[in-house]
Amino acid sequence: MEKEQLKIFDEGRNPIGVATRDEVHRLGIWHEAFHCWFIGKEKDTDYIYLQLRSDFKKDYPNLLDITAAGHLWAHESPRDGVREIKEEVGIDVSANELIPLGIMDYCVIADDFIDKEIANVFLYQTGKSLDDFTLQEEEVKGMVKAEFHQFAELWSGERGTIRIKGFEINEDGTKALINKNAGRDQFVPHPIQYYRTVIQKMKEILKGMRR
Repeated sequence: MEKEQLKIFDEGRNPIGVATRDEVHRLGIWHEAFHCWFIGKEKDTDYIYLQLRSDFKKDYPNLLDITAAGHLWAHESPRDGVREIKEEVGIDVSANELIPLGIMDYCVIADDFIDKEIANVFLYQTGKSLDDFTLQEEEVKGMVKAEFHQFAELWSGERGTIRIKGFEINEDGTKALINKNAGRDQFVPHPIQYYRTVIQKMKEILKGMRR
């Protein structure tokens, strides 16, 4: 995986060649990623679905993250990233079912890890339940849901924790239920402005669908 070839860019989003996954993070080179957030509705409540990253992940193990996300390979277009959904969480989604939320650039630096992402962000409205997710266990060890309004309030600073419910896969392959509170420190540290921008765009789409 560290040797997979990624398209790389300059500060103006102009393509300048290809590099390996290891190189883009070690040298801090702009590269493309695919992000897809799932939202579902139960009765009158919107829920957002979050993956729990595997303990084996080199980057941000055991933290809550986007439903499905990953790097785009050098030959791929943004919507080709839909493969990440099937690979990571076992849900078949076609590219034309995705709702674009825009392209968001951001940089996160942690020790010798520099993540300069050009994130192609999408929303998927799902009718699936937590039981429908089949996890790629070397990447994802659990799946949870949270009330969307609580998730929004967490990142706006109106609340300190949210309630998450779901499951994780134990080392022996058994499933353990999750029902607990989680704060910002239990999420992958994407910039706060990224979270807030994504949430605002989701709110606008959800509002538009109810008119």
